[in-house]
Amino acid sequence: MVNTVQKATYPRGCTFAPSDWDALAPFWYPIAFSREVNEQPIAATLLDQRLVIWRTSTGVSVANDLCLHRGVPLSMGHLSDDQLVCKYHGFHYTADGRCALIPADPAASISAKLCLKTYPVKEAYGLIWTSLAGGEPPLPEFHEWNDPHYQQILPSAVDLDAASGRQMEGFLDVAHFAWVHAESFGDRNNPLVPRYEVEQTATGICAKYLSTVSNFPKGLQDLAPPDFQWLRVFEVFFPFTARLRVHFPNDGRLCILNAASPVSARKTRVFCPICRNFDQDMPLEPVYEFNYQIFAEDKEVVEAQYPEDLPLDLCAEFHIGADQTSIAYRRGLANLGLGRSYTS
Repeated sequence: MVNTVQKATYPRGCTFAPSDWDALAPFWYPIAFSREVNEQPIAATLLDQRLVIWRTSTGVSVANDLCLHRGVPLSMGHLSDDQLVCKYHGFHYTADGRCALIPADPAASISAKLCLKTYPVKEAYGLIWTSLAGGEPPLPEFHEWNDPHYQQILPSAVDLDAASGRQMEGFLDVAHFAWVHAESFGDRNNPLVPRYEVEQTATGICAKYLSTVSNFPKGLQDLAPPDFQWLRVFEVFFPFTARLRVHFPNDGRLCILNAASPVSARKTRVFCPICRNFDQDMPLEPVYEFNYQIFAEDKEVVEAQYPEDLPLDLCAEFHIGADQTSIAYRRGLANLGLGRSYTS
């Protein structure tokens, strides 16, 4: 179904340095919700590459959002008889990107070159994932999503005018709870970050952080037992996905997958599937509201940071003891081959 992916040419108006684009392109990123892709094609952008996503009887397809005849976005078209139809002249494309019909000349012999550039696709965690250069690394792991003991929760995506690296580092940061999230769950009277360790993993890094900072919303913090120790386990899947497991009282688990999809060098769409094994008979509206509140608090800060790109030169910004995760994260990005000064 998928064409052999050759070395990509860079997207028109690419905002990434070529070496950074090459380093980022092989990884998997979410580009849409599975629920979005039904009777009509939809558009998405990843690493500045404009994409069209459509669903046929054989599954989901992803290709460059460009009809090869006259350059019209195929996401403007429609589906007919399991084929993607261009809005301009009705060229029909199959699920693997081949042109199957030219309505103005139906008897014409169609060149094999009249074939869209397609990309590998995976559906997981309620999301559609793709890779622009082969998808060699594994998909980020989130096994709780398919665990019948956990409830699946899928908030809307969050769009940021910020680099994916900055967003990811903010998600991993534990020292900002008392300041950025003072209205949602943080406590200005409890800003201390206990010592913690960061370990290397096969796909990134892992940090385990134990503290008395409650994960309950402000109005529910009395539900936590006195002096309860909250364990938060962050696991990073390079470059821009992280899984957070929060250990609640009574063996409760809240699992969050923060998947930052780099639309461009300084625009990010964040997908955030959530699972929990408690309160499964409770309404979900408060969960969505709490999630959106936290992201709004982070958005205000992350969009204001400068330099806008994440400095990978560890001498470019000052670090404190609580920054062990972000230091390891920056080193990991640099080891991928991203620019030492800045990257998206």
